[in-house]
Amino acid sequence: MSASFASYQEDAAIQKKRWLILVVLNLFTFMSTLDGSIVNIALPVLSKQLGLPIAQIEWVTTGYLMAICTVILFFGKLGDMVGKIRVFRLGTYIFIFGSLLCGFSSSLPFLIVSRVIQALGASMTMANSQGIITDIFPAKERGKALGLIGTFVSLGSIAGPSVGGIIISSLGWEYIFWVNVPIGLIAVFIGWKVLPADLVKVKAKVDAPGSLLFAVFIVALFSGLLLGQQAGYGNLWIILSLVLAAAAFILFLRVETKREQPLLELSLFKNPLFSVSILCGFLVFSANFCFNIIAPFYAQNMLNLSPFSAGFLLMLFPICMVVVAPISGALSDKLGSEPLTFAGLIVMVIAQFGLAALHDGSSLWVVGTWIGMLGIGSGLFQSPNNSLVMSQVPRTQLGSAGSVNSLVRNVGMVVGITIATTTLFHVMSSKAGHRVTGLVSGHPEIFLSGMHTVFTVSSCICLAAALLTGWRMYHAYAVRHKQAASKG
Repeated sequence: MSASFASYQEDAAIQKKRWLILVVLNLFTFMSTLDGSIVNIALPVLSKQLGLPIAQIEWVTTGYLMAICTVILFFGKLGDMVGKIRVFRLGTYIFIFGSLLCGFSSSLPFLIVSRVIQALGASMTMANSQGIITDIFPAKERGKALGLIGTFVSLGSIAGPSVGGIIISSLGWEYIFWVNVPIGLIAVFIGWKVLPADLVKVKAKVDAPGSLLFAVFIVALFSGLLLGQQAGYGNLWIILSLVLAAAAFILFLRVETKREQPLLELSLFKNPLFSVSILCGFLVFSANFCFNIIAPFYAQNMLNLSPFSAGFLLMLFPICMVVVAPISGALSDKLGSEPLTFAGLIVMVIAQFGLAALHDGSSLWVVGTWIGMLGIGSGLFQSPNNSLVMSQVPRTQLGSAGSVNSLVRNVGMVVGITIATTTLFHVMSSKAGHRVTGLVSGHPEIFLSGMHTVFTVSSCICLAAALLTGWRMYHAYAVRHKQAASKG
């Protein structure tokens, strides 16, 4: 029915369903981002059941995120070519199938392959959801809709450990994947009823050289970083992997500047406010994933909490965030986004320093206070920062901006995991006097030393983001002051 209209905004039937369409998009947005972190709480359990050290079992998380980073730009471009809604639909089926396979996995290789399948589906939905919203929602509601999907992205990214802990204790680790199946099928059913046919398809060629070079860059970079934790960064193969990553990235940038229809619109980064907002988002996701990878081990192995109790403790992060984020989003319309993002980052810096002071005898209320503050800071920051990112680009490039935002977010997650585990193992190895890639039985002080350093590093990451945001706030004030002076 919508095919007779030039745009979705002109179709009254689709406009009546637009908020239901947003529900479908948000369900898959939440599940796909949740699955990037929900496994973290299961890592101690999987490590024991499969008899593997932390450095190996973390591939269950990083393999998923790496696969998303590798293909998300490609699926964003494919959505422009064959239809965003068509690619989104296909992604939902692949994601559900991958989730089903994950729960049946009995070995690490099978689980990692299943996670990669799941990630392919997740990247197809992530790459196109913001573009679909941009097409369907009228301009006066587009910011609100994009803000809501940004909130679900952030909520899914940090709710994993808490939700996962409750599911593991109640049902078993397999159900952290199987829970996606019934929810996904419900979303697919609603989607069949409300998602319209694609109206706009761009005649373009797939940027094969750019896609291949970007895939080589991502795989070589993160494989080198993660394997370096086990083999050591002086290993020849690790050095060659990192050199290959650097060469592939430089060549990728050169190729993209010469192509008429590049995989990545580099022109987006000519806007300094867009670039700073993207960089701040990257730093915050990196810092949050330092917390996400370390906190489950601290709660279960240092505080001796069950996965169920640990899940409830870590639930303070998403609860505080989901309460604060909508308020922050509403306030940003009145106060502006820059002061709120700056305030959020300052709160996060304080919370991270607080986490760095914890020990195995810390009371639960002290631990909970710092976790809650981290959630409050993230809630203050995320919604206004997402609005800043999307407000800095013309409508014709919103789809590309959305893909870049999703890519940077997922790269931030992998970088956060890499920073956390590399720092943790390095400090623990120094304290133990030999190479360590897992917990040292009977010596909690060795893990705590590593944890303190990790949270100190993540607090410095947040501080760097705060300084950048302070510069962004000063720049925006200077521009407004100059405009007011010229009018006067």
